[in-house]
Amino acid sequence: MSDGPLIVQSDKTLLLDIDHILSDECRRAIAAFAELEKSPEHIHTYRLTPLGLWNARAAGHDAEQVVDVLLKYSRYAVPHSLLVDIAETMSRYGRLRLEAHPVHGLILVSNDAAVLKEVTRGKKVAPMLGLQLDPETIVVHPGQRGFLKQALLKLGWPAEDFAGYVDGEHHEIALKQDGWKIRKYQELAAEGFWHGGSGVVVLPCGAGKTIVGAAAMAHAKATTLILVTNTVAARQWRDELLRRTDLNEDDIGEYSGAKKEIRPVTIATYQVMTTRKNGLYAHLDLFDAIDWGLIIYDEVHLLPAPIFRFTADIQSRRRLGLTATLVREDGMEGEVFSLIGPKRFDVPWKEIEAQGYIAPADCVEVRITLTDEERLNYATAEQEDRYRFCSTSQSKKTVAIALAKQHANDQVLVIGQYIDQLDQLSEALGVPVIKGDTPIKERERLYALFRSGEIKCLVVSKVANFSIDLPEATDLPSVQDPVQATVIITEDNQYVVLPGGSMDQPLEFDDIKEMAAAAVESQGEMKLKIAGHRKASYEAIFNVLALSQANGWDPVLAYDK
Repeated sequence: MSDGPLIVQSDKTLLLDIDHILSDECRRAIAAFAELEKSPEHIHTYRLTPLGLWNARAAGHDAEQVVDVLLKYSRYAVPHSLLVDIAETMSRYGRLRLEAHPVHGLILVSNDAAVLKEVTRGKKVAPMLGLQLDPETIVVHPGQRGFLKQALLKLGWPAEDFAGYVDGEHHEIALKQDGWKIRKYQELAAEGFWHGGSGVVVLPCGAGKTIVGAAAMAHAKATTLILVTNTVAARQWRDELLRRTDLNEDDIGEYSGAKKEIRPVTIATYQVMTTRKNGLYAHLDLFDAIDWGLIIYDEVHLLPAPIFRFTADIQSRRRLGLTATLVREDGMEGEVFSLIGPKRFDVPWKEIEAQGYIAPADCVEVRITLTDEERLNYATAEQEDRYRFCSTSQSKKTVAIALAKQHANDQVLVIGQYIDQLDQLSEALGVPVIKGDTPIKERERLYALFRSGEIKCLVVSKVANFSIDLPEATDLPSVQDPVQATVIITEDNQYVVLPGGSMDQPLEFDDIKEMAAAAVESQGEMKLKIAGHRKASYEAIFNVLALSQANGWDPVLAYDK
């Protein structure tokens, strides 16, 4: 027991004191197996669930690691019953296995005959099973592979699938690393998925999930079906694959409301796949149209329920789910686990942020005080109208406009829920608005202008929440400040001192100490501007900060605008 940031309770809730000095470290440690439920000002609530623990087990964590984390960070004694429950729950994963058999095809195997006996008594499980070969082996009908995994999960005995996969129709695909290089975590994510067979890769927004998909395709070298949320996302996937792989335009087809192309790599939208005609899903035959070697589910947490039923029939094909969160609004996380696969790889967003791959997030809540007139109107409004009234108040609009104008030189995205409010903001700021009725071509044009910097501000509805590829953190800002000396930290963690140095000949840290001192002195002010490339390590930045402190300089950070 120590003065840690975590309070572990017997009802499987974890309370994290975010003001504690170790809160960030603890948050990263528990994120692998606990689900965030509430995050108010001071105490965040996490919960331990069987599914979360099984996902952690599938990703390579064992019960001992989970227990060690809880004991390390807990402020009070951890309930012994909870520790026992964690160990018992995690031990359930993999106790049952689905394997291929040379004679009987698909079999269910367990080294624990009692567990096998228990699940065979399940009313939904029994009809899917055939002949019992021995106390530890039962034949399974091949067509029941997915449905059996669903049923076993609901009984609390998730089965590990070792039955193998079909290769699919061969199609040569390779990454084309021309002017870019795949990041280490992206490579590890693709490899983790491939070795696991099927499953989900969890990466934060902006971490390059599309590149992970492309790397998985390079592993498979087979015909690929990619399912995405909307047509804009489909075309962004297409553009990204053309940039990152050796695929050409004829290799990639779009299967959406606008086009019906089936190619070696086919990108289809969830909407068109779940469209009904005369009560039938007219387009789901696409699953069987080609001998797919890989099926990719983009934003898998938004996967429509009808897709699950058909995913159960294609368990012999490799399936990759991509998402920033495994939490679903409909509570069907279990279906994702059993039918798409368990979590194969995840990395905390703080870790990727620290490496400089994604822009640091700085979240600020601005509370608006209603005017006297607005308060009176709020008091007289109907109960069901009050939330919208506050959300669309004039006071809030005024502040939003002021904030957008304050950042007029930056890339600004204004995201809202109510269309009339968005129209008003768009008109007041004199910038375009993207909403549900904006044509696809117009959306693509506006997103392209925003990425290139020709448009500095966009007003968007929630259509921008799904699979929209927006700019990464900007590259090195302009550092030619006439008042300050500057140390630039390059992508390769080398250094350039301005004035006096050259970007063509970056130096090691030991070589810049005298140059930095001379540069500061020449400017007549005791200031040193530190500009780090977004891929520069924190260690490289801290070296210069320490140098500034030792010499009494006033450091000014310009790390990724």
